[in-house]
Amino acid sequence: MTLTPAPRRTAPPDRVHRTEHGHEPDRAHRTEHDMLGDVDVPADAYYGAHTARAVVNFPLTGETLAARPHMIRALAAVKWAAARANADVGALDATLASAIADACAEIRDGALHDQFVVDLIQGGAGTSTNMNANEVIANRALELLGRPRGAYAVLHPLDHVNLGQSTNDVYPTALRLALDAHVAELLTALAGLRGAFEDKAAEFAGVLKMGRTQLQDAVPMTLGQEFGAYAATLAEDEQRLAEVRPLLYELGLGGTAIGTGLNARPGYRERAVEHLRRLTGIPALRSAPDLVEATQDVGVFVHLSGVLKRVAVKLSKICNDLRLLSSGPQAGLGEINLPARQAGSSIMPGKVNPVIPEAVNQIAFEVIGNDVTVTLAAEGGQLQLNAFEPVIHRSLGAGLDHLTAGIGVLTEHCVRGITANRERLAETVAASTGLVTALGPALGYETACAIALEAHHGGRPALDLVRERGLLTEAELDGLLSPAALTGLSPTGAA
Repeated sequence: MTLTPAPRRTAPPDRVHRTEHGHEPDRAHRTEHDMLGDVDVPADAYYGAHTARAVVNFPLTGETLAARPHMIRALAAVKWAAARANADVGALDATLASAIADACAEIRDGALHDQFVVDLIQGGAGTSTNMNANEVIANRALELLGRPRGAYAVLHPLDHVNLGQSTNDVYPTALRLALDAHVAELLTALAGLRGAFEDKAAEFAGVLKMGRTQLQDAVPMTLGQEFGAYAATLAEDEQRLAEVRPLLYELGLGGTAIGTGLNARPGYRERAVEHLRRLTGIPALRSAPDLVEATQDVGVFVHLSGVLKRVAVKLSKICNDLRLLSSGPQAGLGEINLPARQAGSSIMPGKVNPVIPEAVNQIAFEVIGNDVTVTLAAEGGQLQLNAFEPVIHRSLGAGLDHLTAGIGVLTEHCVRGITANRERLAETVAASTGLVTALGPALGYETACAIALEAHHGGRPALDLVRERGLLTEAELDGLLSPAALTGLSPTGAA
């Protein structure tokens, strides 16, 4: 049964109504017990007492674990591997292990995600998230065994689902797996955007334009070269992201509370990691060489955040360029045309804004800010544990999600539909004093500089002054100003 959680800011009663007080039992709830006492839990909920308390304790962001399916699937994978490993080493009854594994398989396939109701930001280093997973898995496993939810004497969330584990090794292991899945999606999105820029580079290979440095005319190039550079910079980011993934594959699973492996049976760690390899299809997963260090270290998350910031900064610069190049259309650069996506103003008729690049700019700003959050959370760790991995999870997950979505939108709704304003480009090349740079070796720097200044102040094309003064022949001009000479490309467009 699915659950519609109660309003997040309404605390469940500490105890159920009791018939000895003259009240009917509350059939909409069941009673569960934890170390603090009895707790009312909705009767159709798969979560239990620990989760119910966490919902009350952390009504912070309104964003629950259900919004992060990669993390839910990763948690289910870890619990699946743990159950199988515990059965292998004789710590868990085979029937219970199979029921737990089957429940985890359903969750990995998308079931019961609405039952993961704890807020993404929480105290306790992710304990509430781990408890939420333990309880949902336990109650679904009980159903598979033909038992009612809450029959923990048969199969317990902590004694069985969490056997040989701690939040402190489960949560970061699941987070690494979840982030790896996110990164794989981002890499696919980046490859699509790179391909779109490569297509435009080929389409615009013969279109001359003026390059600019410090927003001033520099020297000629082709629009294809400009778009090709965007493709090349994205390829670099793909490589940097791919280099992070192996760092995520070093796991602390089996270290339990602080990395000493307390309460885990001999052989459990090795078997759990091996089961994870098979289940995830990631053969490079491996146990950290020092589990005490692995339990407290979050350096890989800082590194990943830095790479995401790099991607965001470069992507935002590309979006800035697209907005500048398409500015106008009459009073700006107007060199390219972005696809019109919507009306741009409630007061100015006919105005169309570069809304897609603007949206991606804002995603980039968010990712850059999230990097500061991740940095501070990593620095805030103390002794054998970092308690702030939940906000690291939220920050990195949001950045990866939003970058992936934003890149997809930029690719399909903007870059693929860009057209060149060829007449405008030809006019600016012909009129720009930047052409004089190409004539410098033949004229000499002083003469070229004088021509450029006179052309600029007189509002005349520099080439007209060169011709009037007979400084170069037409044949010399044709050679110096050929597209190949100006852009470094061969006549066929190849470098």
